[in-house]
This record gives sequence, C-alpha cells and structure tokens, in this order.
Amino acid sequence: MEFDLMTGGLTWKNSAEMAKRLENAGFSGMLFTEGGLVPWMMIAAAATAAPSLDFSTGIAVAFPRSPMISAQIAWELSQNTEGRFRIGLGSQVKGHVERRYSATFDKPAPHMRDYVSAFKACIRAFRGEEKLSHEGPYYNLSMMPAMWSPPRHEYEDVKIDISAVGPYMCKVAGELCDGVHVHPMHSMPYIKNRLLPAVTEGAKRSNRTIDDIDLMVPVFAIPGDSEEERKLMHQRAKTQIAFYGSTPNYAFQFDDLGFEGTTKKLGALMRKGDMQGMADTITDEMLSQFALVAKWDDMADALKSRYEGVATRVVTYLAAEDIHRNPGNVDRWGEIARAVRA
Repeated sequence: MEFDLMTGGLTWKNSAEMAKRLENAGFSGMLFTEGGLVPWMMIAAAATAAPSLDFSTGIAVAFPRSPMISAQIAWELSQNTEGRFRIGLGSQVKGHVERRYSATFDKPAPHMRDYVSAFKACIRAFRGEEKLSHEGPYYNLSMMPAMWSPPRHEYEDVKIDISAVGPYMCKVAGELCDGVHVHPMHSMPYIKNRLLPAVTEGAKRSNRTIDDIDLMVPVFAIPGDSEEERKLMHQRAKTQIAFYGSTPNYAFQFDDLGFEGTTKKLGALMRKGDMQGMADTITDEMLSQFALVAKWDDMADALKSRYEGVATRVVTYLAAEDIHRNPGNVDRWGEIARAVRA
C-alpha cells in the first residue's frame, strides 16, 4: 500500500514546504481536497518542491467544470509531474452545485458517467487516437482544431478516479474509472459488503475485474501513546464522523452496524447547531468502526491489518492537522508511512 497525506487550503509556499517535509519523511504522496480554494496551483507548487511524491485530488468538483477543462488540467499536471498526478473527481451535493457554483445538478451517477466518458474522449483526442467526438445526455464535444489541442508529451496515461458511496456511483467507477475514492466515513463491512461488490459489477461491464480498480481510502488514523496525546484527534474524528453521518444518504452506514437511528439523532442536533452534542453521539464503539486508534508504534500494523489487500493507497485524514500543531510529529507519521509502504 501507498501512504498519502490529505490536505488542502494551503498557500503555494506552504504547499511546497509541506511536500518537501513529507518526501523526506517517507510519505508516498499528497491528496488535495477542493474547498474554498482550487487545488491545481497547490499541486504545482508541491510537485516542483518534491519530485518523488505522487499527487491527486480527492476530490475536485466535477459538474461546475466542463470535462474539457478537467481534461486539460489533468493533461498539464500529468506532463509537469512526469506522470505522478491522477485526477479525482466528485459530484458534490446539490446545494453546493446549484447555489455555490450556479451549475446544473441532475441525477449524479448518470451525470458522472457521461462526464467521465467525455473526459476520456478528450484525452483520446489529445493523444491523437481519434477526433474529438462525444455525444451524451449531458455533454457534446466535437471541436478541437489543432491549434487548440494541447501538445503531446511522454506521460499521456492520465488516470481518472471518482468518489463513490452508493451502488450506482460505485458501478460507474468500476466500469469507467481507474480508481475510486472511498468516503472517509466508512467501515470495513461497508467496503466488503457494499462498495466492492458494486465496483466489481461495474468492472464486469468493461471486461475488467476489481483488481483493475485502485482504491484510495482516507482513514481517521488516531495515533498516540496516551489518551491525553490522542485527545484532540479523537475529538476531531468524532466531530467529523458526526458531521458526515448527519447526511440522510449515509444513514445505512450506521444501520448496517446496528446503530439504527443515529443519523436521525445527528440531524436533529445539527438543526439545533449543537456540534458538541453531535460529537458526543459518536460512541467509542462507533469510532472503532470508522477510525483506527493505536499507539504510534502499532499504527502501521493496524493499518495493514485492516486495509492490506483492499486499499491501493491509504490517506491520512488527520495527519496534516496534527503536523501543523506538532511539527515534530512529521517524523513519527513518516515512520508509519515507511512501515506501511514496506
């Protein structure tokens, strides 16, 4: 397995500095989220500073961007990182797509299926394999004069991944994509009983197997040799899981584990603005399903025990915040990274 750090919202300078530290510590790569800032310039700065790291987005928002624009960005980053970039796209939720981006939100899985197909048509045209010709329910692309086509380069195997939670999006990932970004709020029963069967079914549609699909898995890893040392990350994980778990579409994550009614309770607390109450709703028993708590020296073995043979890349959800608070911990996280990669 590879071992990446999730980050985002950095200045270019901080992105470069963090990349260099992670490279020296033994990390595999960096995954950049798209929130208030777009990830592309951060990745460019990081990649220039750390020429051995891999880079990805997890995720960049798809629907507000034309597939052509996403393809151009991925093509350029693949060239300039010498093949060390893969684009990860996600649908985002309706409110953000329509009210923050003023873009169209329809049925997300069919929409994403057409988006990925259009993206791949652009890449094939960039490679000179065929003229640009994609006609789908959401996107129609047919014009690419030579002067508007990006120059060819040596790193044209541009990989595209999507985030997926429900069965339909998982099938799209299996059928069309190089990989799938697993939601940070996941349990192993969810991965084994829901996600993997759906991705496998999608892969069969394109004469592939699950082994052809990479899984990028963000993990709430909480290392520390005492409860006091783990306290902040412990609370942060519970708060984030509660936030994710308040979404009605994710209720099954609790229900499958025997924690029925949790999402309804979290939703009521969310409407009251009671974030502490939400975090307190996530018991230690729940946390053990959605996170990994271990001593520093035991964390690598815990990650391998849970994810080896399943995840292609594990992505630390909390490490960036911990390193920001405790800069010296980058070496301890690096020890975990090297052990996981070994």
